[in-house]
Amino acid sequence: MIPRRVVTNINTIGKAILQSDGVPPWSKEMVHTPGFASSFIWATSPAPKIPTSGDDPTDTATSIVPGPGETRFLVVTFPPDSVFADPAIDFAKANQEQAEESPGLVELFEPDHPGVHTTPTIDYGIVLDGEIWLELDDGKTIHLKEHDVVVQNGTRHAWRNKGETPTTMAFVLIGAEVTKK
Repeated sequence: MIPRRVVTNINTIGKAILQSDGVPPWSKEMVHTPGFASSFIWATSPAPKIPTSGDDPTDTATSIVPGPGETRFLVVTFPPDSVFADPAIDFAKANQEQAEESPGLVELFEPDHPGVHTTPTIDYGIVLDGEIWLELDDGKTIHLKEHDVVVQNGTRHAWRNKGETPTTMAFVLIGAEVTKK
């Protein structure tokens, strides 16, 4: 699912205006992983200012993982896990496609543990539709359903869609300083 993005702004005389209405420019329904889609909705800098120009911060972002103090807003559709078991899937092409569409994130995935990754972020995740399982280090899996919300504090995790239909989630990622415990 690729969402519609409506962005407002302030014109030169201080009036609220419609800046854009349509598909986010950094959106893709994956070809090599059927049912997987990702949309980079918005970004902010560490000291965000309300823009007064028509600039779109997703046009100049080089990573979908924010640096400290930055934010990212993403909508991701996860296909059922059964898609990855299909012998017809070309993992080399699927991985290349992910690398092109998710710079900064794919580098954080663990090669020996498919889907497992850790980001230096605090994430707010909202299940928009479907159901999904959050897998954590201790082997615990948390079953999340439509409208459930998860707050991730820089944890190592994976998303598993054990259902039969795609699941769409909205994520706000906030770049954080990593401290060692």
